[in-house]
Amino acid sequence: MTHDTETRTDPIKILGVILPRLPMLILRSGGELLRFKSKARKAARIFHDELRRQGLDQTAADKLTQTYLEGSDPFRLLRLQRRRFFA
Repeated sequence: MTHDTETRTDPIKILGVILPRLPMLILRSGGELLRFKSKARKAARIFHDELRRQGLDQTAADKLTQTYLEGSDPFRLLRLQRRRFFA
């Protein structure tokens, strides 16, 4: 028969594995975030230009572009996921 301590994962061991890797994880995710936001802004500019080229007025194109950009905000997406998870 096994003991509970043998089958349970020790939280201190988990921290010991994660903590040294945390700075690199933060740097990589920060770089990916910047790349993601840059691509989203570029796509929004193309979207806005295309709306204007198709004849939409400036105000409507600005509003639609803002709505388009809200869908690519990673922090907003995380907040929505957190609300769904904890609701």
